Amino acid sequence: MGTVSAKAKSIRPSSLKFGFIGLGLMGQRLLKNMLNSGHSVTIWNRTPSKCKDFAKAGATKATTPADVVAASDITFSCLADPHAVREIVFGNCGVLAEMRSGKGYVEMTSIDPDTSNDISEAIIARGGRYLEAPVVGSGKAQAEEGNLTVISAGDKSLHDDCSTCLQAISKHAFYLGSQVGDASKMGLVLSMLIGNLIGSLAESMALADRTGLAQKDLLEILSISPLNCHMMLAKGKAMIEGGFATEMPLTHMQKDLRLALQLAEVYEHPLPITASTNEVFKHAKHLGYSEHDVAAVYIRSRF
Repeated sequence: MGTVSAKAKSIRPSSLKFGFIGLGLMGQRLLKNMLNSGHSVTIWNRTPSKCKDFAKAGATKATTPADVVAASDITFSCLADPHAVREIVFGNCGVLAEMRSGKGYVEMTSIDPDTSNDISEAIIARGGRYLEAPVVGSGKAQAEEGNLTVISAGDKSLHDDCSTCLQAISKHAFYLGSQVGDASKMGLVLSMLIGNLIGSLAESMALADRTGLAQKDLLEILSISPLNCHMMLAKGKAMIEGGFATEMPLTHMQKDLRLALQLAEVYEHPLPITASTNEVFKHAKHLGYSEHDVAAVYIRSRF
């Protein structure tokens, strides 16, 4: 489980029972901080082997998503995309099978507002409470440290009841209001901005290299300019080193760009820059860099 942060030690955990579904790159780290801060958590993952270390650390392993909900007052979910979320909620032995009056469901996956609203309606129809709470950050390092930003919308009482978990997970938990869909929209807008910035950085680094300039000089100048940003400098360093160890999977960023474009289409709002960035990320995926870090988009920009 690694070192317990001072922040996690200072949190007084809720006496409620929590569930967590989805132990991917982000989910593992969110769960770790919930456990390290003393919360009682029942877990499930499609690949059971990923539950092993967390079970040793005190989590209870469930057989199905429905079992997680049955054992928990509030269940968190952090999955890959809207399709996975719908499958876990509406599928066989899914979340809805054990949703009851008073139980809460917190969706932390970056999804489109339509999917979020569909889930909300189904859960509320069974007497449950719903909160959408996508996370914003530069990747697994911030998640490991519990320094993400959570943007939430939905049931305020549910937001308050899981506040100690949100403290363990994030540096800031920003509640937008009761309108489900608003947090999903805001998360996509922010992710779109991050994707465009990384795409522009990749082109800048590639052009600097092509014209004979030292890329490390470009990053040093960025660090002392108004453009100084930890995430941009970290991604720039990854582009120079060329390893692209995954902090933020490229495929997830491309998914968010696609969802942002779909959201804009609903409102007939043009996003020409994002459309171009999305094509660059799609090409990087085609080159085989889906599971690498977003910095690998540099490979597409370089040639």
